[in-house]
Amino acid sequence: MAASVLFDAPGPATRARHRTYGIATVVGLLALLGWVVWRFNETGQFEYAKWEPFLTPRYIQAILVDGLLVTLQMAASAILGAVVFGLVFGVGKLSDHAIVRWPCWLVVEFFRAVPVILLIVFVFYSVVSGMDELSRRTYWAVVIALTLYNGAVLAEVFRAGVNAVPRGQAEAAYAVGMRKYQVMTLILLPQAVKIMIPAIISQMVVALKDTSLGYVVAGLGLTRVAKAIYPQFANHVPTIIVIAAIYIVVNLLLTLVATWAQKRLVGERKVLEVGMVGEAKVGGSAPFYKGDTGGGPA
Repeated sequence: MAASVLFDAPGPATRARHRTYGIATVVGLLALLGWVVWRFNETGQFEYAKWEPFLTPRYIQAILVDGLLVTLQMAASAILGAVVFGLVFGVGKLSDHAIVRWPCWLVVEFFRAVPVILLIVFVFYSVVSGMDELSRRTYWAVVIALTLYNGAVLAEVFRAGVNAVPRGQAEAAYAVGMRKYQVMTLILLPQAVKIMIPAIISQMVVALKDTSLGYVVAGLGLTRVAKAIYPQFANHVPTIIVIAAIYIVVNLLLTLVATWAQKRLVGERKVLEVGMVGEAKVGGSAPFYKGDTGGGPA
């Protein structure tokens, strides 16, 4: 009923205008696609010699083993570290004690603000500079930098997710005599995790894509394999298309797996109901730390 009140059904003229917009958009996109294909053909991007390495077993193995497998390892390590980092500092930002809340707020805001590419360079030349093997240095530089950045983002997600749990849940738990850590671990976090799953999925996809930024320090993974291929065959465009396609497929599979896990944990709850992380922040509902206003210590 609310939808019928808030939504004014378009009339014949509006529907015709929308149909015209749709047709014009489709024609424009087809024209753009045709122009891209024409340019590729004009510049010889469809020549067999440029695509040959992606049909050669030796290069396919290098892409899948030295590229994709290492990329997945870096992404998995960074995501796992980011979840732990985010959980610790997200809970720290909810603390009633300023001596805990302020440092956690500072760390989260710092690593959220610094660009990932600068973090990778900084970690490479400082934190892991003592490692002998270049491959280990680049690997851990990417993992540590992605852990810090994505962990800072997830800390805000965790904090907002806990605050999104209805206030009555914590009040009822305190009323039956639970301690603070019991309220957090047994009541708030389990419910908050269900709310936060869509945001966590999005951050996992971001972490996977950001492994490509290791390119600046000769990082491992798909970008490094691509860098080794296109100088030999002068096939920059085909290489970028293939590597981008691999990223797209992996991200789609990751999203499918995460969506399946979300349905198993959350049930058939609609996305709109789950995505209440930002709404509760506006209302200032903070069942665990009642003085928090959603932006750290004031």
